[in-house]
Amino acid sequence: MQRLTCLALDALRGGRNVYQLHKHVTSEATLLPNTLNALALSSADVMALDRNSEYLGVSTLQLMENAGRSVTDEIAARFGRGSAVTVYAGTGKNGGDGAVAARHLASRGFKVTYRLVGDELSIADSTSLQNWKAVKRMCSSIKIEKCRDSTTLSESHSDVVVDALLGTGVRGKLRQPMLRAVEVINRSGGFKVAIDVPSGIDADTGEVLGEAVRANLTVTFHGAKRGFSKAKDYCGEIKVVDIGIPPEASFLVGPGDVDLVTVRRSPDAHKGEFGRLLVIGGSEMFTGAPALVALAAYRTGADLVFVAAPENTAQAISTISPDLITIKLPGKNLSTEHLLFLREQIVKASAIALGPGLGLSKKTVLAVKRIVEFTRKEKKPILLDADGLNAMGLMKLRVFDGAAVVTPHAGEFQAISGKLPSKDLTTRSTEVTALASKCGAVVLLKGHTDVISDGVRTKLNNTGNPGMTVGGTGDVLSGIVAGLLAQRVDAFSAAAAGSFVNGAAGDLAEEQYGYHLTATDLIEHIPKVLNDPMCHKAIMEKRLR
Repeated sequence: MQRLTCLALDALRGGRNVYQLHKHVTSEATLLPNTLNALALSSADVMALDRNSEYLGVSTLQLMENAGRSVTDEIAARFGRGSAVTVYAGTGKNGGDGAVAARHLASRGFKVTYRLVGDELSIADSTSLQNWKAVKRMCSSIKIEKCRDSTTLSESHSDVVVDALLGTGVRGKLRQPMLRAVEVINRSGGFKVAIDVPSGIDADTGEVLGEAVRANLTVTFHGAKRGFSKAKDYCGEIKVVDIGIPPEASFLVGPGDVDLVTVRRSPDAHKGEFGRLLVIGGSEMFTGAPALVALAAYRTGADLVFVAAPENTAQAISTISPDLITIKLPGKNLSTEHLLFLREQIVKASAIALGPGLGLSKKTVLAVKRIVEFTRKEKKPILLDADGLNAMGLMKLRVFDGAAVVTPHAGEFQAISGKLPSKDLTTRSTEVTALASKCGAVVLLKGHTDVISDGVRTKLNNTGNPGMTVGGTGDVLSGIVAGLLAQRVDAFSAAAAGSFVNGAAGDLAEEQYGYHLTATDLIEHIPKVLNDPMCHKAIMEKRLR
């Protein structure tokens, strides 16, 4: 990991190609290392960056400390010692930022009043709770007021009023006592400073959630939020500050990327709601590959997985597990004769995985190209791997329309691009990005370091180990990514998160079996990573020793 990080950072700092590739990070956000010129972060991006930072060793407590201190710096640059400051703080992380700011302001000689809006027993976040406890102990230098309901809130007459009520995660119309607190802040005199986002503004859309703080200054972290462009009248001056998010948090795939693709399930969910995947693969020689894809997709959360394979192959696949649903195609190999029937199945599916174990007979190659054309016409997400890629051959034109993932290893990359990928990480990233842009698909180039690109955004993944050279681990990766596609995760996010999950599952298997692992061992560890992607942190830290 250290070697990868140094390579990537060297490229970023040197202004070489990888710098251009990594300008665009999660969900169209632009995050440039060591600058304040960040733009268009969504609330999901922010959560992912925070989570990835924690994975890289920068704790939430550290980030909160830096955030609160940066707010203090902005206030101190405008007002002198002895100025009166009232901090209105909620019970979430934004309130924790406010607590840190209150502590630093008091230490710099400001007259600070800290108003906690809500019940202190509702402070669930451990870092916010820790900072609230610190503020409570500062009762000589900070005036503490607990405002559990709206009746106890009154206007302040301070030089500065700090809004630390609600952050980027707020949804829906404001309720009491938050609504009353926003109204009080707006009616109060003094210079109004919003922490990260003015309370009452949806950070993603800019929508006013009933009422919102009208700030003179918004001190925001990581980058400006997407909703700011529509909420200019509420933000005032916008100051973007760096609070210590590692650049790697944006371009190395981490637990935050996995959190983004985790599909929440309601109690009344029904069968099929979380994806119907059609796996088209297998031949008279290969039966295991499509079965591994299907089983991995199930472990990733897809509800229904159908394996369409030649009849004898399908019979063999059925014996592997009772979980597998097979569609038996007449003959020994996939051919154009099956297209009419497969079209009906493609229309019913929410995603398609094409290629594992297919073989390369002439009829199969033609069938693959026809299936790709039909899925594009139907606008169905598709994952193309193994013989599916080889059947496509050299991709000189745009074959896909964005809702596709191709997962080549080095040899397959050569078959579809015309040349082997470079061993140099910077050059390799450039090559992957160029191929993704040309063919219109997300390219996930498998290797010691996976490179994932949609032609604009590019990420690197370094989970995994040498034990994963065993056959079938690539099929497991295909199943994970295809399973996420079936659950309607966008292609880039599915490929990025899938690469992390596959490698992390392999690392957990290696911890248990050493390098004597099998592909099915990975499948059993997929849920562990999806349920707690941070479980891989201990393995990463061990490698750094």
